[in-house]
Amino acid sequence: MPERKPRKDAARNRQAVLAAADALFARCESPEGVTLAAVAAAAGVGKGTLFRAFGDRPGLLRALYEARLEPVREAVEAGPPPLGPATPPQQRVPALLDTLLCFKLDNRRLMLALEEGGSSSPYQADHYERWHDLLDTMLGQIPGLSDSDFTAHALLAATRADLVEHLAGHECVPRERMRAQLADFTARVLGSDPVRGLADEG
Repeated sequence: MPERKPRKDAARNRQAVLAAADALFARCESPEGVTLAAVAAAAGVGKGTLFRAFGDRPGLLRALYEARLEPVREAVEAGPPPLGPATPPQQRVPALLDTLLCFKLDNRRLMLALEEGGSSSPYQADHYERWHDLLDTMLGQIPGLSDSDFTAHALLAATRADLVEHLAGHECVPRERMRAQLADFTARVLGSDPVRGLADEG
C-alpha cells in the first residue's frame, strides 16, 4: 500500500524527536534551553516535521511526559498494590504521591517546563486534572475525611515541580528525606501513620 511508508516514516520521526528531547532535557541546566530548533537538530528532522507531529512546544512536552509516564499509568490503572486499584485508599494515596514525587525528581527539567509552560492555569492542564480527579476519588473513600476536592489540591501542591526543584536543586534536600517528609505530611492530612517504602522508584 502506498500510504504505509509515510506512516512508518512519521512514526520513526516521532520516536526520533521524543528520544532527542529526552536526551536534551537530561543534559540541560534550564528547561528553557530545550527549544524546538534544538530538538529538531538533535533528531535530524526539519522543524516542519516536528510541528506536524506535535503542533508546538507544549505539544511536544505533553507527548514526552505521556511517554515517560506510561509505566506509572499502567501501574495505577491495573497494577498490584500499592498503586493498583485494589489497594485501600489509606495506603494508595500516599503510594501515589510518593510515586509522583519520584517521577518529578527523575524528570525535573521536563516537569518544570511542562508545569510552567503555556498561558493557561496549570490547574486546568490535563495532566493536573487527571491526578486531582484520581486523588479526589480515593480521598472520598476514606471515612471521616472531609472536602476531598481541596485536600487533593493541597496534597498535589506538595509535589509541584517548582517546589521539587527548589528543594532538590537549591536546598539540596536528599531524595529519601523528601520522600519521608512527604509521607509524614500525607499521614498528618489523612490522620494516619506514615508508611515508608511505599512504591518502587523505578
